[in-house]
This record gives sequence, structure tokens and C-alpha cells, in this order.
Amino acid sequence: MHSGRSWSDVWRQVTALVPEAALPDGTLRSVWGESWQGKGTPRQTFSPNDGAALTRPLELGRAEVGTVLEACTRTHETWSATDLDERRRRVSAALDAIAAQRELFAALLAWEIGKPLRQALAEVDRTVDGVRWYIDEIEGMLAGRRPLGVVSNIASWNYPLSVLVHAMLVQALSGNAVLAKSPSAGGQASVTLAVALARRAGVPLSLVHGSGGTVGEALATAPEVAAVAFVGGRATGQVLGERLRGQPQRVMLEMEGVNPYGLWNFSDWERFEQHVRSGHDYAKQRCTVYPRFVVQRELFPQFLEHYLRAVSQVRVGHPLLDTDEAPLSSGPLIHERKVRDLRLRMQEATGLGAVPLHAGTLENARLEPEQPQEAYLAPQLLLHPPSRSRLYREEPFGPVDTVVIVDRPEDLVREMNVSRGSLVATLATDDHTFAQELTPQIQAFKVGVNALRSRGDRDEPFGGAGASWWGPYLGGEHLVRAVTAGPAGETLHGNFGPVWRST
Repeated sequence: MHSGRSWSDVWRQVTALVPEAALPDGTLRSVWGESWQGKGTPRQTFSPNDGAALTRPLELGRAEVGTVLEACTRTHETWSATDLDERRRRVSAALDAIAAQRELFAALLAWEIGKPLRQALAEVDRTVDGVRWYIDEIEGMLAGRRPLGVVSNIASWNYPLSVLVHAMLVQALSGNAVLAKSPSAGGQASVTLAVALARRAGVPLSLVHGSGGTVGEALATAPEVAAVAFVGGRATGQVLGERLRGQPQRVMLEMEGVNPYGLWNFSDWERFEQHVRSGHDYAKQRCTVYPRFVVQRELFPQFLEHYLRAVSQVRVGHPLLDTDEAPLSSGPLIHERKVRDLRLRMQEATGLGAVPLHAGTLENARLEPEQPQEAYLAPQLLLHPPSRSRLYREEPFGPVDTVVIVDRPEDLVREMNVSRGSLVATLATDDHTFAQELTPQIQAFKVGVNALRSRGDRDEPFGGAGASWWGPYLGGEHLVRAVTAGPAGETLHGNFGPVWRST
């Protein structure tokens, strides 16, 4: 392990930097109003890397939510009246403080959520650079608009900085009182450190720890909340959406979908291999990853040859062993339970008739001597998961890919749309006329032709089609519009149709 990156060294740096928020025994406090709070029940967290004990966030119960929201309402009264130039100055100072701790944040991400160091550094940079863009552009975006009030954030664990903290700082820059529940599965210390640095810079962010089913739901559905931003699984998102349907809160629900990659009359196999390799970064634990390949029958032999060549170059290992000289593609999954769940899904699919085409092993994984390996999984590929199997319709959120062979363009479209909507999709083809005809039929917010799509940065919008999204779209001016009010009768750009609901 690199010097200064052991967990004890990393935690010592955190507690020395923000003793008001993080204690030497691993305790993480919540914060609202004017001060950090010592309330809550400690819950031990563990690293997915090797099972090492990490932090002990003080988790609140439903009874404390009212106090939190009262304080956030008072915060909004003061913060919304703060001059925009002053808000910009303070948010900029918060970014300076975060950037100054770039290496520390990367080490935290590596330990808490198993993100390889180079990818963790990129997440810190993306957070800082992304919010700086808003600081430069915010004045025009806010023209004729006013903040909504208390904005509540419930986000997943995989991007605690570049999704959650990024959104919180832009929401605050827009004049809102911002509240977040830390992700339950990981990233609590990373978010706590970022919030502590922001508050020292004068940005009054609020943060609580607790379970999604109690604290998270209460923070989303309370009448004091003006807007709710959720990033997570479809099942949880749909339950939350049903609770909020017809309520006054503005709602932004980002939910999973099986992002498809279709191939038809295609020959650029070198580019395809690049797409497969990069797709396995961070063990495919990303909302814009492509787990489902839909392939024209004539192309299947070439698909399999090049897919297998690409995944043979995927390197798995302990995130703290990632270096420029010996780069890793991915570390562990977020928990060993996730590995067990994916193995059960594969067993279910093969039991119903799917054919295993590739079963990667950890034989060449770069791990510490005798460290636990239960949370690690090498790339897997299954052919034709039956429609009754979970792998057919649900996002695996891990390094398990499926492939379906089709004979007609209409079959290609149908199999690319099995999850009733996705965030991104790619159509790989040499026939540009075919691409122009087919892409409007693919139910994804972003469709790339011979190119991967992602959330994007700065002024690029982001959303989902069908069941993968509910509410205003985000990204660029859409993110600011989503948390501010404009002219009477304004219609926001988004996905507000009924198709997101369960069927």
C-alpha cells in the first residue's frame, strides 16, 4: 500500500482537518442549522476492498427530521437573501478547499466505495471543474428566476462527489437551502468532508446520516421540502414517486434502465473493443454503463471474438494498488452481497436456458496478500437470458453483460427497449441512413451512433426516457431551472409522462 494511504493514515488526516465533523473513533456527525450534531445511533461501515472497518456515522431516526427541516427553512430565509456575488465567492472558496485536498478525497473514495485511485482523482476534478463552470455562467441562468426553498437530495453511493456534492453546490449557488442524506452503502466520509469544507467557506449545506427507508423518505416527502432530487434504483424511485405524485414538491427522479448497445452492419471492431474496455471501468457500477448487447446474427462471431479480446485486458484489483504504470480497470463491487446477488442472477438465467460465454476469474487480479476477495468479480457474459430472468430486464450494476442475437431491425429495436426506457444507448453501424431511421425508435434519453454516451458535463443536458426518469431534466441550465422558479406558467423540459410507473 502506498505510504499515507492506509486507512489509519487517511482517517488521521480527515479528523485533523475537520474535527467538528469527524472524530478519531470513526464517528461522523450530521450538520444542520448553525452547528454539527452529536445525535444519532452509530452504525459501523466497512470497506468493500478488504472488509476493513471504516467510519461510524451517527444515524438519525424519523423523529429528528422535523428539527432538521425547521433549521433548513430558517437557513433558506437567510441564504436566499444573500447577494449572488457573495454566494459565488463562497462556493468558489469551497471548491478551492476541496481541490486542495484532492489526494485525500481520492483515497477516501478508494477506501469507501472501491474506486481505483486514478478514477477517484478524476471524480474530484470533475466535481471542482463542473461547479466552477456554473460559477461563471450562473448569472445568466438565474435571470428572472428565484430559488425554490429547501432542496432535499437522496443519491446513490457510486458518485458521492461528482453527482451529489456537485448538485448540492449548484443548488446552493442558485440560492436554495440544501439538504442531503449521505449514501447508506458508502461514501459517507467523502460527503461529510466536502460538506465540512463548504460550511467553513460559508456555504450552509446540511447533511444527515440515516437509512433511506426512514430518514430518506421523510426528508423527501415532508411539506417543508420544495424539491427532491433522487438518484438510485428503479424500485425505490418508483415507490418514492408514487408517494410524491400530486404533492407540491418538484421532483427529479433518476432511475436505472438497461442501457443497450446494438450492432447492425458494423465493421469498426477496434472502436468496439475500446468501448468494451472503458465500459468495465469501476466494475460497471455506473448509471450510464452498457450491460446489454443486441447483435445482428451475421455479426455474432466477430462480436464474440472482439468482446473477449477486450475483456481479457480488463484489470481487477485493490483500488489502492492502481497506478499510472500499472492501471486498474476496476476494484471490488460495493459489497460482497452484491457479488452473491449477481451470481444468483446468473444461476437463475442459466437455469432458464441462458448460455455462459465468458466467466472471468480473479487469477490475475492485483490484490494484497491473503486479503478477502468475496467482493470482487471479474467480467461475465451470458447469451440469451430468458425474458423471465432478472438479467433480461433489470440493470445488473456490475460486470455481468448479456447478449441477444436478432435477425431483423424491428427485433433490434424491441430488444434494445426491453427495460421500458433508459438513460443512454448506442447504435453501432456503418449505415448512416439506417442509423437516422432507427435512433428515434430507441427509448433512451441519449443515443450515440458509434459512440458511447454519458451524463456529460457543464452545459450538456441529462435525463432519461420512459421508466428511467421522472421530472425535469438536469445538466447545464436545466439543473438551475430545476431548483428555481421562473415566470408563471413556465413549462420545464423533462419527462413527466405516466410511462415511468410500474406495469
